[in-house]
Amino acid sequence: MKQIAVVGVGYVGLVTAACFADLGNKVIALDIDEGKIARLKRGEMPIYEPGLEELVRRNVHAGRLTFTTSYREALTGTEFAFIAVGTPEGVDGEADLRYVEAAAKSIAQTMQDPLIVINKSTVPVGTGDWVAEIIREHQPQPVPFSVVSCPEFLREGSAIADFMNPHRVVLGSTDKEAAEKVAQLHLPLRAPIIVTDLRTAEMIKYASNAFLATKISFINEIANICEALGADVEEVAVGMGYDPRIGPLFLKAGLGYGGSCFPKDVKALAHMAEEKGRHPQLLHAVMEINADRRRMAVERVREMLGGELKGKIVGLLGLAFKPNTDDMRESPAIDIARGLLEAGAEVRAYDPIAMENASRLLPEVVMCADPYALAEGSDALMVITDWNEFKQLDLERLRDLMRQPVLFDGRNIYDPDVMCKLGFTYRGVGRGYTGACADDAQSSADPAETEKA
Repeated sequence: MKQIAVVGVGYVGLVTAACFADLGNKVIALDIDEGKIARLKRGEMPIYEPGLEELVRRNVHAGRLTFTTSYREALTGTEFAFIAVGTPEGVDGEADLRYVEAAAKSIAQTMQDPLIVINKSTVPVGTGDWVAEIIREHQPQPVPFSVVSCPEFLREGSAIADFMNPHRVVLGSTDKEAAEKVAQLHLPLRAPIIVTDLRTAEMIKYASNAFLATKISFINEIANICEALGADVEEVAVGMGYDPRIGPLFLKAGLGYGGSCFPKDVKALAHMAEEKGRHPQLLHAVMEINADRRRMAVERVREMLGGELKGKIVGLLGLAFKPNTDDMRESPAIDIARGLLEAGAEVRAYDPIAMENASRLLPEVVMCADPYALAEGSDALMVITDWNEFKQLDLERLRDLMRQPVLFDGRNIYDPDVMCKLGFTYRGVGRGYTGACADDAQSSADPAETEKA
């Protein structure tokens, strides 16, 4: 049994702590937020993640997982200390490292035994060297330590499965012995382990997220072209995905990427490049296309409602940036709701999990008890988050409750032909000929082409 400290009990830190405890280690999870620690000691989760509450409770009951606000308590007798604090976006797109710096200083001032400090937070290239320098400078007396980078690749909504069944574990350090000890810690996961230097490990995380964001923006750009040329992006994506050089993942057209990772990581990578005199034009295009998805959604609904949003009631099906999470960070719903409000619409919303978080960000949006309460009297509905429960709605009931049966499907979860037969004015994303009902498609067709016909 190893003793591990995890600094930070957000999405990454709490999942990391609970999973390492479940692997049989003694884990002390630390956070300076006394409220969070108090809630965890009462068995209350500060975040929503499927399966996390059960995992935490099981390991607390077994005595393998404890919580504290004291660095001294967390580091006494500890061999490994993971830093898993937030690195939010700074003013110019750079990563804000104030919490990493504070954690490194506190570790330095408290540690009394040799320690391996492991950066789990997503940090700019060069942060590992900087953390080592901070610890050296703030130690009251020299105590041996090493710094290892171990970037996380967890997806909200499936974080526990991702931790326990990783595609790879990436470790970076200038201390081969320390890297080997951290590798041993991860051996029960039975995943490929890549050991490299600090800066390369940090870059692997940014490059991975930037590439996935690029795939999403690429397929959304293709969706725009499909709409103009009459092709169906859903079938295009399937045809592309069979090519092993491309693969099917992250080729889902919709409202773009959001969450705590892709938006800030792409910006941070572009910022790092620009600081070194490089011109990251592809990264800027990725971000521009992503921003366009939210504007596009508002414009599509405006078109479907005859060119006017003022005085209309628009309901949002979903608020979280993706299913199975309550995370509203960089959610498309935020920009879409604000765009609708600015155009004079009344905005309502329903989400199975995220409405409490959303209410703080969007106080002008009326939160509804269920999808049918949302539909009642609405002029249009917009699918924002592809929660499974939305795929099985009673669509006829939904239609009958609406003032106008207008539905913009931002996630392409419905069959266009079915929606049209049910009497909806329906638009999907990049669906070409099949993405809009016949009358709607005809009304939006190019006038010159209509004349020729």
